[in-house]
Amino acid sequence: MSKRVVILGGGESGTGAAVLAHKQGFDVLLSDAGLLKEKHKQRLLQYNIAFEEGTHSENLILDADEIIKSPGISEQSEIMQKVIAAGIPYIDEIEFASRYTKAKIIGITGTNGKTTTTLLTYHLLRTAGYHVGLAGNVGESFAYSVATSDYDWYVLEISSFQLDGTKTFRPNLATIVNITPDHLDRYNYDFRLYVNSKFRIMSNMTEDDTFVCFKDDQHISTHLTEKSALPQMLEVSVKEKASVFAEAEIMHFNFDSAHFSINQADTTLRGKHNMINAMLAISLAYKAGVNENDIRSGLSTFKNAAHRLEFIAEIQGVKFINDSKATNVDAVYYAIESFKEPLIWIAGGVDKGNDYAKIKNLVTEKVHTLVCLGKDNAKLTQAFRGVVEQIFETQSVTEAVSLGLACAKSGDVVLLSPACASFDLFKNYEDRGEQFRHEVLELKNEIENKTVRQ
Repeated sequence: MSKRVVILGGGESGTGAAVLAHKQGFDVLLSDAGLLKEKHKQRLLQYNIAFEEGTHSENLILDADEIIKSPGISEQSEIMQKVIAAGIPYIDEIEFASRYTKAKIIGITGTNGKTTTTLLTYHLLRTAGYHVGLAGNVGESFAYSVATSDYDWYVLEISSFQLDGTKTFRPNLATIVNITPDHLDRYNYDFRLYVNSKFRIMSNMTEDDTFVCFKDDQHISTHLTEKSALPQMLEVSVKEKASVFAEAEIMHFNFDSAHFSINQADTTLRGKHNMINAMLAISLAYKAGVNENDIRSGLSTFKNAAHRLEFIAEIQGVKFINDSKATNVDAVYYAIESFKEPLIWIAGGVDKGNDYAKIKNLVTEKVHTLVCLGKDNAKLTQAFRGVVEQIFETQSVTEAVSLGLACAKSGDVVLLSPACASFDLFKNYEDRGEQFRHEVLELKNEIENKTVRQ
């Protein structure tokens, strides 16, 4: 009799795990308390996988030999509490997929910057000719990729939620980009639990593996001093000399058999935070075997994901930048720090317990206008009243973009970098960024057409 596997959650992660479990010959049921997206439903039908939506049938779920839960489902949820009480073993999709691939794995986690670091690492391997897959929290699900492809390498972006469900998962190369407070509601508002979650990425690494360590992050450095068994360490710093370090805008790489330097201006990424992301990605790629020439070539052609300091357009000498992915204060700090130009800053949304004190000095120095885009802007306006010259409030992206241009002079930058979640006015940060892009381009066309008519 085949092993009975139940998948909880029918998103990208869950349907991917269902396909892999089906291909491994297991008796599979996917259960989702909500309604499945059509593309996920069609995937399940394609493979003739049993599923239910809009409910969790406890008699079917608690009959499982093993549960694979989607990372978004908390252990505190009602159904998971019943699974735990029944003593049924459960894991997440990353753990499950790792059982069925022989590929070498590069694992990347962190609070801010992990997507950029992941995409750049993948790009450097792919342009160097590696047979490499991109999966995890970006790209397709790891499980679906393992079920349908046969890569030699994987570059995985892994969230803390995904790491929580791992037990034996072991990357060959890994990094934690940084750790700052985020998602604390999932961790009983205990920052230590969140840090422990991030460090699960290296819990099974051995002395044959390499951890690329950003030593300037005090939470990373402190936690490492408390661990006894460690993989090989490659230290990265922008504050002091290390194996990989930076001086001004020059990144220096000192590996066992190679020593070279790269000017950040020769990459497509801007800002100090992206210099760190680049240093980590280059280090991971080099340790995976990519040579210096291929690294330089890949850096020149890299294009970052949307909504991350994404240039949209220039109108009357004013640049509009979409950084909608910046949903916490630390991400906004990195964004504002990236610009030498005077800024009109568009921010706001659903506050996540933000402490704006840490960016007040930077805002004082660089921002002359704040446009609050949200339903409740009280915390933002209170924090920056008297800090910036003028503050406006709106619930309209169209008005926010128009205000940005009206308050700008040629040479200024209008920066959407919200510091908040998007769910008050938008479906998600992508929706917010796409609406911003649309309105900027509409305004640009309107002004250019008016100029032509004159």
